[in-house]
Amino acid sequence: MFKRALYLQVRDVLVERIAAGAWKPGAAIPNEVELAREFGVSPGTMRKALDLMEAMRLLTRRQGRGTFVNDPSSAELTARFSNVRNPDGASIVEEVKTGEVAEWAVSDVECLRLHLSKDDRVYRLSRKRLHQGRAYMIEDVSMPVALFPGLAGEQSSSPGLTELAGQYGVLLGKAEERVSVKDAPLGVAEALGIALGSPVLVLDRVVFALDGRPAEWRMGWCHISDGHYLAEMK
Repeated sequence: MFKRALYLQVRDVLVERIAAGAWKPGAAIPNEVELAREFGVSPGTMRKALDLMEAMRLLTRRQGRGTFVNDPSSAELTARFSNVRNPDGASIVEEVKTGEVAEWAVSDVECLRLHLSKDDRVYRLSRKRLHQGRAYMIEDVSMPVALFPGLAGEQSSSPGLTELAGQYGVLLGKAEERVSVKDAPLGVAEALGIALGSPVLVLDRVVFALDGRPAEWRMGWCHISDGHYLAEMK
């Protein structure tokens, strides 16, 4: 039977510590030798586990100071899910208006994009993103109820995904996005204040938790008059 490499097993336990809140954002963790001794593994094995966690942006090593837990809600880490930039290449400073969070039965497309079954439930909400007072993107968002239980009953509107994930101890991993260009339908054109049929970017994105579960599916319609969409290859 296939057995996972020891450093991957160690990595998984360390990740669980962060997810459970045993190591808080900004906190220094024990050094490599201390952790190796605790786990009964070699320093080399522990180093490989920590290297993976740094690559996953969970940890940051600071020369001469130690290794620290990253804050997933920090501007640096939140920016990885923000791809719309101004002409100078900087992230757009935006205002976000979020609609009411409501719980629904899952649709066929939500089953597909969020890897859910017909018996599952989802939260749905809408967002409008504005720059300098002008709406440039509207979004329809779906999230699994199982991942964020009680959300609809706790508040009328949802915070951003990174903040929400921090509240629920969900560690975010990669995102996949499909980008296309379409003519704006009536509702989109009205919401963005553009002419019917104007070209808009359609952004179909799923953000995954580190364990592979989809955490959010977003359909965004974006009209950029003086900026651009940045796709970074890392």
